[in-house]
Amino acid sequence: MNRMLTAALACAVAAFAAAPATAQMSMGGNPSGFGAGKQPEKKPQYVPGTKPQEKIFPLGSMWTAVSMNGKPFTGADRPSFIIDTQYRARGYGGCNTFTATAFPLREQHLAVGPLALTKKTCEKGLAASEQAFLIALRTAGKWDLDGSQLVIRSPNGELRFDRAL
Repeated sequence: MNRMLTAALACAVAAFAAAPATAQMSMGGNPSGFGAGKQPEKKPQYVPGTKPQEKIFPLGSMWTAVSMNGKPFTGADRPSFIIDTQYRARGYGGCNTFTATAFPLREQHLAVGPLALTKKTCEKGLAASEQAFLIALRTAGKWDLDGSQLVIRSPNGELRFDRAL
């Protein structure tokens, strides 16, 4: 029985040695035959989508109004404001001063709390301009930096500001 097994094993070795190299290559180039056949497909690696870099609100900068809804502010009584690092907004509406809490939020949103303002009597046109400015600031929805200008958009208008020195 041992002789038969030895003879069979010798025949198998001789047959394998005589096999052409192409037969070995059909087994994946692996002479043992293990791992022969299809190579596993490489799946594309997951790459998460990149978000645009979120801008950081410029806290501690004084901003002076340039225009509202495309109409420029003129004269020395242009509205202005600053939001400090404690999220307190302080400013000048054109006639009265105001304070409020203001929080820059994710995705460049801005939340402005109720305004506390002085009650000076003002010229009618200036009072109307100030009221429109304060309403637009109070209802601010989004902000953006457009070049050197700060742009605040709300349902009541678009305010543009230049950084004050």
